[in-house]
Amino acid sequence: MQKSGSAQWQGAIKDGIGSISTQSGVLKDAPYGFKARFEGGPGTNPEELIGAAHAGCFSMALSLQLTEAGTIAEQINTKATVSLEKDDSGFTITAVHLDVVARIPGATAESFAKAANAAKAGCPVSKLLNANITMDARLEA
Repeated sequence: MQKSGSAQWQGAIKDGIGSISTQSGVLKDAPYGFKARFEGGPGTNPEELIGAAHAGCFSMALSLQLTEAGTIAEQINTKATVSLEKDDSGFTITAVHLDVVARIPGATAESFAKAANAAKAGCPVSKLLNANITMDARLEA
């Protein structure tokens, strides 16, 4: 399987503007740029897109782990916070923190923790990232 995304850019780094699209069309010419990335301006940026991709991938991986263990989640909410830091070589994504809250009838704290840790390690986006991945996972009653 192969999926694609594309980007277009015009101008210099600080005042230029780009657009990002996905193969599915869910994102089509979504604006991105320096101000969105570093100054809180309008538009998206690579880090929040990576965060959304990681949160989605992790949630699906957790659902798989739970299903294989014989439980079904009513709801999984995942937020992935991506840390971009400046170092001597430029900028590096150094960490991703996953905040997970799930409602899973019949799950124990132990079975949930086991499934969440397996999902964190096994999610393809986790495997892709060369970053420290941490997680807080909470089972909701």
